[in-house]
Amino acid sequence: MKKKILIGVAVVILLLVGALIYLNNRNRTLSPPGSEQLANGNLSVSIQYSRPSVRNRMIFGTKEEGALQPYGEYWRLGANEATEISFNRNVSFNGSEVAAGKYRIYAIPGADAFELALNSELGVWGVFEPDAEKDVLRTKVPVERLSNPVEQYTIRMEAKGDTTNVFFEWEKVRLMVPVVPN
Repeated sequence: MKKKILIGVAVVILLLVGALIYLNNRNRTLSPPGSEQLANGNLSVSIQYSRPSVRNRMIFGTKEEGALQPYGEYWRLGANEATEISFNRNVSFNGSEVAAGKYRIYAIPGADAFELALNSELGVWGVFEPDAEKDVLRTKVPVERLSNPVEQYTIRMEAKGDTTNVFFEWEKVRLMVPVVPN
């Protein structure tokens, strides 16, 4: 009798492990990993994130409209693990001073502006809201409306003089954050 129970428990555990592996792989194919790096003079900026797609969904809007990412609610700036950004030197991030290092970056979307935050909590699954007491910076970034929607969430960077402009683009929204070395 004990042997049958142990075999039953083992089968259930194997099924659960298999299901978790399948779901994790499915999430990775729906929102593949992305990375962006740019060296501009003596400043290097690197970002690790996941790239979800619109897939005929409303991304940004109100809860009442059925938006995937409602205004006023935490968004990890991607999918899966938390999005992380690193700077090899002290910078001005959208006009605010930030020490060199690696940070979790997240947003609170709004219709006209997103609040972006850099947080010292690293290596966590992105769906869980960070501890706001570990925020090292919060800044408002205006929304630019795109005429041509972006299907797959994209973070890209462009050098303009000594400034590295970081662009976050998805659906009909673009955010641009200037990063300047100190």
